[in-house]
Amino acid sequence: MTSTIVVTQRDFDRLKGLLTSGPGTARRPRQSVLDLQRELERAIIVEPEDVPRGVVTMRSVVRLLDLDTREESEYRLVYPHEADIREGKISVLAPVGTAVIGAREGETVEWNVPNGLRRLKIVKVTYQPEAAGNFHL
Repeated sequence: MTSTIVVTQRDFDRLKGLLTSGPGTARRPRQSVLDLQRELERAIIVEPEDVPRGVVTMRSVVRLLDLDTREESEYRLVYPHEADIREGKISVLAPVGTAVIGAREGETVEWNVPNGLRRLKIVKVTYQPEAAGNFHL
């Protein structure tokens, strides 16, 4: 796990706004908000056109490998109001979403769950909006 993450200025601004004044802020689990705040505090902020390929940004599609079960899954990282697990859309406020934001292909992310530590390897960022030229999503 790295000590810094990479976040675009646009994502950083939107996520900070989400944490402080977004609709439903009071309904969000406090731990989720605190976890995302901690992640943003260690972020290196870059302009969207300067984000390296292979970094998980908002609306990226990422393939993950559970290092304990060896199962692979693929998710699109989205804002809470867009989340729908049936469509593979996971909220940035979900533990896995918070863990992968700003991480890079090849990295392992970890977080505590009630029954221990969960470890996922970022196998591939199969879609990154910035790499595709979509700077305004």
